[in-house]
Amino acid sequence: MAQARPGDAPLIHDLIGIGFGPSNVAMAIALSEHNARVGREEAVTAHFFEQQPRFGWHRGMLIDDATMQVSFLKDLVTLRNPASEYSFLCYLQSKGRLIDFINHKNLFPLRVEFHDYFEWAADKVDDMVSYGHEVVGVMPVVRDGAVEYLDVTVRSGEGLAVHRARNLVIGTGLRPLMPEGVERTDRVWHNSELLAKVDGLEGTSPSRFIVVGAGQSAAENVAYLHRRFPRAEVCAVFSRYGYSPADDSSFANRIFDPAAVDEFFTAPENVKRRLMDYHGNTNYSVVDIDLIDDLYRQMYQEKVVGTERLRFLNVSRLTGVKDTPDKVRATVTSLVTGEETLLDADVVVFATGYSPADPVGLLGEVADRCLRDDEGRVRVERDYRIATDPDLRCGIYLQGGTEHTHGITSSLLSNTAIRVGEILDSLLDRGLEPASGKARTVADGTGSTAR
Repeated sequence: MAQARPGDAPLIHDLIGIGFGPSNVAMAIALSEHNARVGREEAVTAHFFEQQPRFGWHRGMLIDDATMQVSFLKDLVTLRNPASEYSFLCYLQSKGRLIDFINHKNLFPLRVEFHDYFEWAADKVDDMVSYGHEVVGVMPVVRDGAVEYLDVTVRSGEGLAVHRARNLVIGTGLRPLMPEGVERTDRVWHNSELLAKVDGLEGTSPSRFIVVGAGQSAAENVAYLHRRFPRAEVCAVFSRYGYSPADDSSFANRIFDPAAVDEFFTAPENVKRRLMDYHGNTNYSVVDIDLIDDLYRQMYQEKVVGTERLRFLNVSRLTGVKDTPDKVRATVTSLVTGEETLLDADVVVFATGYSPADPVGLLGEVADRCLRDDEGRVRVERDYRIATDPDLRCGIYLQGGTEHTHGITSSLLSNTAIRVGEILDSLLDRGLEPASGKARTVADGTGSTAR
């Protein structure tokens, strides 16, 4: 990507994207398709910065037999543009697997396959992204009392560089969530790093794993570790009586429909809370029924033959974790009796979910111009743009962190294709820089452009 020389003013882009996970890959595709349809005057200049050295999406959770929980039709483009060349079906065709997939009669691909699709799609728009580039700050550019542009400071192996934007789209994803007071160590993991950490156990003979959590990832971790280490005991700890099945019935799935976003956005706060309570079991702390059945079948079989390696410590909570020289000692407390059980394990895996990154954490003093609701949450407009004071003329769009305004699909794949289309429409409606003034250095007009 062309950069301004030292001393030059930064390049101006219509849009700069922070992060390049699936949501911003979909954004780049929508921009690419738009630019292919229009002339230069109407094209949107954009560039994305991703701190990872290459595309990656939950790599530590790509267990070989884990499947997606959404239909392949909810890919990066299809719900917005069914004829797109960036669809999962086009990916299958390019890999020579389209007929095989059809014969499989399955809406839910393997997670490793969908990740490969994401990589394939990201490669097709890699001229719009700089990997190994971390956004470390955003500063306002003020003219006549109004913020006209945002200067984005990016750190890479070559040092710091500043890029100027009329709009930002923030897609920094989720952060692994650990219980308060628990730190990750060589023996205390978050499930997001499972596969990389497991590889480090090669050549050892672990005797016991403890997995904490009651959701899909926790159950997948239990099944995987039980299979991968056939001599180890795997203990699942959760506060419920058993794993709860995900509600993926047809009517409940309508909570993921694009129209449901409109309804949620306009609903009163008490209705928003009810909807999340009613339909949280479509996504949170729930497990596919087939996996529940498989785990129960395995547990029962082991009881029959007298080799119980799979243990479920239900209605319990992990209340203590202490590293020792060669093990980790866990304290499991019964929620019914208060009785404590001490377990020495080789590894404790916390499948305790994620929290959204602070949507304005990188914005510095620009964050002071972002409006908040009565509960201190960032106010977000229907087009996913942060509500700001009128003197901030730049658009700051969020891909994630909008669950309180847009509902359960805020950080999920289900609505990604539609969401990026709505953000693009908003950008176009609000107006772009004239072609003569963008993608060139402000100072000398060299005409250098971001790829």
